Amino acid sequence: MVGAAGDGDEAVRLCRELRPDVAVLDVRMPRRDGVAATREIVAEGLADVLVLTTFDLDEYVFGALRAGAAGFLLKDTDAAGLLAAVRAEARGEGMIAPAVTRRLIRAFASSAPAAPAVSGAVLGALTRRERDVLACLGLGLSNQQIAVRLAMAESTTKTHVSRILAKLELRRRVQAAILAQELELPAPPPG
Repeated sequence: MVGAAGDGDEAVRLCRELRPDVAVLDVRMPRRDGVAATREIVAEGLADVLVLTTFDLDEYVFGALRAGAAGFLLKDTDAAGLLAAVRAEARGEGMIAPAVTRRLIRAFASSAPAAPAVSGAVLGALTRRERDVLACLGLGLSNQQIAVRLAMAESTTKTHVSRILAKLELRRRVQAAILAQELELPAPPPG
């Protein structure tokens, strides 16, 4: 741990001072809530933000992600899960609690502006395996779940996700998930 803040104002101040790779913020904090603090931290490029809350409410999830949070976890996440999420954030992978992933993807797919236009030629540039991984992203599966479903190593899954994002010129896996939903990619058969 680099620092600990008692409220949102202090979280922003500490991020300015300490420049952590990842800031873990609660949605509900005194003085300045986690969403407002996230918005400022992200706007200033101070850190990636992982939002943690006990409240599985759409308004918190959507508010945090719209403010620029790279991830969202519920406080029922165990210590190992929290550590894995912080490490994923630090690698730029982002992490969203599995309990809210599918709901989030459906909501963003139906209300968010369209993902960057992807021509058939670019989508055709994906290998069959990359298209399967993309379809799994559209289902809201984690890298581990994709690896199990497609009978591949988790490291191979991560490589496929990185290549998909690069080939489709997307920045985040949630954009890829929304695209997969918009394209109505069929779910690949297990293994």
